[in-house]
Amino acid sequence: MPAAPSWLPAVARAAPSSLPDRVLPAAHRLRRSVDFERAVRRGVRAGRSTVVVHLSEGSRGDDAPQVGFVVSKAVGNAVHRNLVKRRLRAVVATHLAELPARSRTVVRALPASGSATFEQLDRDVARGLDRAVSRWREHESARP
Repeated sequence: MPAAPSWLPAVARAAPSSLPDRVLPAAHRLRRSVDFERAVRRGVRAGRSTVVVHLSEGSRGDDAPQVGFVVSKAVGNAVHRNLVKRRLRAVVATHLAELPARSRTVVRALPASGSATFEQLDRDVARGLDRAVSRWREHESARP
């Protein structure tokens, strides 16, 4: 089989089996800064060693849960921050079904996430989401 032209992006040259199969769909991405702010300030929080998960109810009427990511310079240089963001997106994509409808979630990476493995991030995000969802449900049931 002839090699792909060198001018094609690396993703286009990669074999289909090596492409990531866990992608966070665009409908589930949190984009507006006001949504980030509301989730962090008004929502419930669950911390782990590598991430902190903030969860709140969305103000808009769509049913799709939305997720945003905050990765500061404390995590590392731009290469490490982007790696952490890609890993977090892949992890959250596998856990979307666990999130309540109309929820807004912010996953904030702590400095330890820069040196964490994918498995550690997956474990911490899964536990953080579970804890945040249970706290959110307790908070919802306590409302009059």
